[in-house]
Amino acid sequence: MSVKLLLNWDIRAGRDQEYFEFVVREWVPTIQRLGLRPTGAWYTIYSRDKSAPQIMTESLASDLPTMRSILATDDWKSLNDKLQEYVENYSRKIVPVTGNFQL
Repeated sequence: MSVKLLLNWDIRAGRDQEYFEFVVREWVPTIQRLGLRPTGAWYTIYSRDKSAPQIMTESLASDLPTMRSILATDDWKSLNDKLQEYVENYSRKIVPVTGNFQL
């Protein structure tokens, strides 16, 4: 069964430009090279709910063992560590794919 990696975060104040350059130049190409298939990304410009994440992303893997294997690689750990330089309030969840919007 396919699984989905759900990631949420807020961009650190004053890091917007650097963050977006990192995502385009490093994040997306690297997760694809590792075997994840990005399927969605949402950027919240305004929300009355201050606890809602600014960024929500989802990526697919063919099954849970594959996802766990990808997330255990040094390349993933390095990429994720670099992401932390640009973001805060980071959360990660792996869920089975249902075909519906998932949180």
